[in-house]
Amino acid sequence: MRPIVGLDWGTSSLRAALFDAQGRVTQERSLPRGILTVPPGGFPAVFNDACGDWMRGGKALALVAGMAGSRQGWVEAPYCACPAGFGDIAARLAWAEPGRIAIVPGLSCEAEGVPDVMRGEETQVFGAMQLLGLDSGLFVLPGTHSKWVRVAAGRIEGFETFMTGEFYGLLRQHSILARSLPDGVGDTDAQAFERGVQHAIQVGNLLHAAFSARTLALFDRMPAAALPSYLSGLVIGEELRSQHLGALSEPVTVIGSPALAPRYELALRALGVPVQSAGSQATWRGLWAMARTLEHLA
Repeated sequence: MRPIVGLDWGTSSLRAALFDAQGRVTQERSLPRGILTVPPGGFPAVFNDACGDWMRGGKALALVAGMAGSRQGWVEAPYCACPAGFGDIAARLAWAEPGRIAIVPGLSCEAEGVPDVMRGEETQVFGAMQLLGLDSGLFVLPGTHSKWVRVAAGRIEGFETFMTGEFYGLLRQHSILARSLPDGVGDTDAQAFERGVQHAIQVGNLLHAAFSARTLALFDRMPAAALPSYLSGLVIGEELRSQHLGALSEPVTVIGSPALAPRYELALRALGVPVQSAGSQATWRGLWAMARTLEHLA
């Protein structure tokens, strides 16, 4: 198999990895060169800065996941419609340099007459499936815009996006609640966080539940230092409430950063929902599996 290079090229950062013949990551690099920092026509130069030395000799194949395939990216990779599996996505790669550098397309789906999209998360889901030996299940990818992804028989059937992280930031910084919340980012207060999750579930309406962060402070019912964790629990609890997880018997798979994944695991366990997690290697395993699929299709 030819040498494989994988890139996770997002809005604000770029990660690159070099794989050995068994799919293990032998080198990994990170640059603050997300697509928003790249000038028009500058993507080849940034790519070479990140991993040009790995591509020398002309035999290596680079697969790029994430926002590099958006309209603001290197080459627009049109969305692949769900349901979609490895083969469907491999057949829809957009080539920045034919036979050498390919952009992985994102996915689209539609529910109730409204489209939804993602770029990069599909690669993480496929990688988590490889790592955990799964071909079906419910996956959550926490973030500024969290994704809940449904997989059956090795194919992504559909997904939903939740602006949870963005709403938290808006409430935290730009609402009346900001006056009660301390500056800075502290450690998660597990008790306050779980209380927020439970309150969101019980109230069933974030527009109402969010005001409790103010009144708990007003009546000195919660320390100021605990309020950010409580608010985080409220918005994540609202996200979980919409998933109707009560009847779920199989674990929810959490794929995310060390900063966010533990919060979702804590919230799910607080609701009695079985949970498992995939590590930070999900993206790399997904790109490696994509390269193998591409090889078999050749």
